[in-house]
Amino acid sequence: MALGYKTRKRLALLALLVGLPAYIIVAVSVVNMAEARWGMMPWWGSLAVYVGLGVLWALPLKPVFTGVGQPDPDAKRD
Repeated sequence: MALGYKTRKRLALLALLVGLPAYIIVAVSVVNMAEARWGMMPWWGSLAVYVGLGVLWALPLKPVFTGVGQPDPDAKRD
């Protein structure tokens, strides 16, 4: 069953306001634990990890964000 426009819009808002900050906290904590265990990475390694994690969060949520910025297709047109 496909999600309705309003449901996708609400899920996208929830993901951005709650999920993304939680993901950032978890990602930074995991990287800090890894650096504490194995030592500091070079700057380019840290950059690659954070860029990879920055892209990784959006991949499973792509269907939710698709078309959210467009007008509601189910709305009545005048």
